[in-house]
Amino acid sequence: MIYLDNCSTTKPRKEVIETISNCMLYDFGNPSSLHKIGLNAEKILNNARENIASFLYCKDNEIYFTSGGTESNNIAIQGAIKAKKRNGKHIITTKLEHPSVINVIKEYEKEGYEVTYLSNDEYGRIDISELEESIKEDTILIAIIHINNEIGVIQDIKKISQIIKSKNPNIHFHVDGVQSFGKLNISVNELGVDSFSFSAHKIHGPKGIGGLYLRGKSRIEPIIFGGNQEKSLRSGTENIPAIAGFCKAVDITKDNLLKEKSEVEAIKTKFADYFIENISDIKINSPLDETGSSYILSVSFKDVRGEVLLHMLEDKDIYVSTGSACSSKSNKKSHVLKAIGINDNLIEGTIRFCFSYENINDDIDFVLNEINKFVSDIRKITRR
Repeated sequence: MIYLDNCSTTKPRKEVIETISNCMLYDFGNPSSLHKIGLNAEKILNNARENIASFLYCKDNEIYFTSGGTESNNIAIQGAIKAKKRNGKHIITTKLEHPSVINVIKEYEKEGYEVTYLSNDEYGRIDISELEESIKEDTILIAIIHINNEIGVIQDIKKISQIIKSKNPNIHFHVDGVQSFGKLNISVNELGVDSFSFSAHKIHGPKGIGGLYLRGKSRIEPIIFGGNQEKSLRSGTENIPAIAGFCKAVDITKDNLLKEKSEVEAIKTKFADYFIENISDIKINSPLDETGSSYILSVSFKDVRGEVLLHMLEDKDIYVSTGSACSSKSNKKSHVLKAIGINDNLIEGTIRFCFSYENINDDIDFVLNEINKFVSDIRKITRR
C-alpha cells in the first residue's frame, strides 16, 4: 500500500497504538474520580497537557482537550462571538477556510452578522493590506487558516496578528492550525494568536481527540455544558486513552519534525518536477516555495476526471484524494479551488497528494509512472 492521503488522516504509529491499548487495559479510570485509578488517569491527562503545551511553547493551563479540529474550531469561533456580541457584529475570514470554520461563520451571517471574506492570489495567499483596511471598530472576530488543507498555502500568521492587534487589540484572532500542528515548529506566543486548533489524527495519532490553545487573557464562552471538565470550557469525560496516544504521537513528532519535514519536502519537489516535465496541460495549485506546506501538493489535470484517476490508482493500491475529506462526497465543487481561480474543467481533474514519513523514493517512482500512464489513458477517451 502507498498512502498519499495524509491530510485526510494518518496511519497511527505502532507506539501510539500500544500506548492506547495499555491505557485502556490498565488506566481506564475517570480522571474526575478520587480513587487511585482515577488519580492515575488524571496524571496521564496532566502529563499530556504539559507535553502539548511544551510543544506549542505555551502554558499548560492554556491547552484544552476536545474531540478534534472541528470541535475546537466551533468552540473558539462560537465562544468568541458569544463573549463579544455586545462589542459588534463584524467578522473577517478568508475564502479558503475549512468547512468547520466557514460553515459556522455562514450560520452567523444568516443571523445578521456582517462577514468580510478576504481576497487572495492564485496560490491562496491573502491580501494583507485588504485585511488591515477591513478591520473596524465593531470587528469582534478574525478567523484565518494557517495551512490550507487542500492546496497547502501557509499564511503569515505572525504578521497578520501584528496588524490585528495594532488596529484593535480586543479582536479575537482564531487560527485553524490542524494542518500546521506537528508540521511546522510553532510557538503560539510568537504567532500572537488568541486561539489555535489542532488534532491528533493528522500527526499519526488517534482519531476523536484534538485540542484548543486559548491564550490566558482571552475570554470565550462555552458552547457545551455538563460536568465542567476542561475548566468548564468543554464539558464531558476526557478520553484518556486517546489523550495518552496523542501525547505519544507528540513525543515522537518532537524528535522527528525537522528530519521528516526535510524528507517530505524532497518528495513533494520530485512530484512537482515530474509533472511539469512529463505531463502536459496541468496546473500546480500549491505554492512550491516557502509559502507552501512541504506535505501538500495539489495538481489539476486537464480533461481528466479526478475521481476516475483516484480509483484507477486505488486498483494499484495507491491512495490519494480529490480534495478535502470533509467535503469529498459532496457534489459541490471545491470552494478553495474556485477561490484561487481554477476553472471547472481543471477542478474536476484535481488530485491532492499529502505526504508522510512513510513515503519512500522507490514508491514514488512507481506512483509517478502509474499517474502518467493513467492520465494518458483517460485523455484518450475524453479527447476523442
